[in-house]
Amino acid sequence: MEHPTDSPASRRGTAVPGAQAIARAARLLRLVSAAGPGGRAVSDLAREADLSRSTAHRLLTALRAEGLVDQDERTAHWLPGPELFLMGSAAAPRYDISGIAGDIVRSLAVTTEESAFLSVRRGDETVCVLREEGAFPIRSFVLSEGVRFPLGVASAGLAILSFVPPDEAEGYLARHPELGQTWGASHDAERLRARLAETRDRGYAVNPGLVVEGSWGIAAAVFDPLGRPEWALSLTGVEFRFGPDRLPALGRSLLAHAHQLTTRLQSMRRP
Repeated sequence: MEHPTDSPASRRGTAVPGAQAIARAARLLRLVSAAGPGGRAVSDLAREADLSRSTAHRLLTALRAEGLVDQDERTAHWLPGPELFLMGSAAAPRYDISGIAGDIVRSLAVTTEESAFLSVRRGDETVCVLREEGAFPIRSFVLSEGVRFPLGVASAGLAILSFVPPDEAEGYLARHPELGQTWGASHDAERLRARLAETRDRGYAVNPGLVVEGSWGIAAAVFDPLGRPEWALSLTGVEFRFGPDRLPALGRSLLAHAHQLTTRLQSMRRP
């Protein structure tokens, strides 16, 4: 079974000499970067990367020697290393929109009192890059910076997948027949197609506790200057905060903020 964090490059690259080792190392880097502040144990990383524990440890040790990962001396958990920070800083001017989106994400959190997020599409996944807490004291902690989900699973990926060209969406579903088994029957191809259609009709995606029971999310796509859905704004919270009496108002606020960010991106990046 293909792992959810596999990238298209890692799947294609196995025909190139040495590419398998690079793909395995890159997969571990992605898993470590998404592990959160506490890091991850080598056994967990090996299992999720579909590697033996010894292979995972060998690759992580080599990555640590290059400064790409680090290891907590107390817990032995693996964490992102200083070179990743430096590389990310160098790449940020080209890829990171957090600086121009931050006030919009904050406004969304203040307006709705829910936790607000910005996620970016990366291949067949979304990656959370920005989180802003709302004022409501009961929160959902499913999503935080660095967390990845396959397209169509969390609300951000559902919003993005809903607005790609139909043949691209079908190609994605064909590449990932494991979604229903990995994430539950509600993520099989037929049910995902139904949710994609509902999202297009509504304008925003709704995840009614399908990832974590009782934790709801809604999201709206943000488009680049060519009209491609490359980002998403989302809100998450506990179920009773997303009831039918409140959901439409949350959706309207979400769509307004997503439109504001789309307009800003298109005006700033227009040739």
